[in-house]
Amino acid sequence: MAVWAPSLAAMYGDRAAVVDGDRVLSYRELDEKSAQFAGALSAAGVAEHDVVLMHLGNCAEFHIAYYGALRVGAAVTLVNPLQPEPGLRRQIEETGAVAAVSQPQQLPTLLGAAAGTTIRLVAVVSDEPVETGAVEAVRFDELLAGHATEFAPAQVGGDDVAHIAYTGGTTGISKGVRVLHRNVVGNVTQMCGWRAGYQTVVKDGLVSLEKIDGLDIAGVVPGEGSTIVVSPLFHAHALINTSFLLACGLTQVLAGRFDPARMLELIEIHRAGYITGSPAMWHALATHPDVATRDLSTVRVVSSGAAPIDHVTLEALAVAFPNATVAEGYGLTEGTCVVTAMPLARGLRYRIGSVGLPVFDTEIEIRPQGDMTATAGPNERGELWVRGPQVT
Repeated sequence: MAVWAPSLAAMYGDRAAVVDGDRVLSYRELDEKSAQFAGALSAAGVAEHDVVLMHLGNCAEFHIAYYGALRVGAAVTLVNPLQPEPGLRRQIEETGAVAAVSQPQQLPTLLGAAAGTTIRLVAVVSDEPVETGAVEAVRFDELLAGHATEFAPAQVGGDDVAHIAYTGGTTGISKGVRVLHRNVVGNVTQMCGWRAGYQTVVKDGLVSLEKIDGLDIAGVVPGEGSTIVVSPLFHAHALINTSFLLACGLTQVLAGRFDPARMLELIEIHRAGYITGSPAMWHALATHPDVATRDLSTVRVVSSGAAPIDHVTLEALAVAFPNATVAEGYGLTEGTCVVTAMPLARGLRYRIGSVGLPVFDTEIEIRPQGDMTATAGPNERGELWVRGPQVT
């Protein structure tokens, strides 16, 4: 993942990568700014295998910081910026994060949590001066200023840590999961194949896409179209989907705080073709009165994840987005993100409510709870066991 930003720039150049309000960041600019952030981290003493805390909502700087941190060889740990101070401090202490990227509204909480920890630098996405305390805080733009727009990616390996991701805590306290570079690259590659029909290849030290022979996918066309991003990038579902769609050259339009009317408007304005989100978002969109008056004909893929979606909403989505395939998927933090998804092969019949098939190179078994060495038969319940390159 350290070479991801320069690879994207080589493939898509001046094409728009991120639209954040009135700001447009091209793939080339994303590469250059991530190089500046990597240079700033390096100058501050952040090195390979250190950890950078991403304490941000959705914004262009999230992408810059994410790819910049990976570029310098650091791992990133993602956190909800609304996380209360005790939980935030626990994550800082467990990960040993040495730097953080934050925003003004939540900065006091972060500075309080970081006091006396390993955090020594906080970059703040703000147009206004920021107050500093026991931990040095500096404006994000000021941190980047003066650093070169080129930075040689760190020589990290597949077994180096890319993310320290935290589980949802459904079985108790949230736990940190070490997600390796090969896990992230594997999962992004799987999605490129499953939803676009392309595989990632490495040439001259950079990643590029190559069409998979014999696979006819009616989903993403690399280098074309856009997507509207409303799911939080600090969640694996949004982050991996964004990485996959950036790998395919789609423009990421950041919608900000979710508002169904505004979301439908953005879909129409930007003629979005691929939208991913949670069941709650899809229910709000499918039942909104503006569905009847907005031109949603460009949407080809409606992708839902992070939780099960009910049949009523699925049927409503088929009406609201008449030209789209409604596709679900399933994943878990320990699987980087996605382990099953609906392939978008032309002519494939879809069963409403299915979370699809195991993605490329993934094996799934259902084993009875009483005997973990056996495989469950038809109509038997059990535990889901997964093996694949994305499994941590």
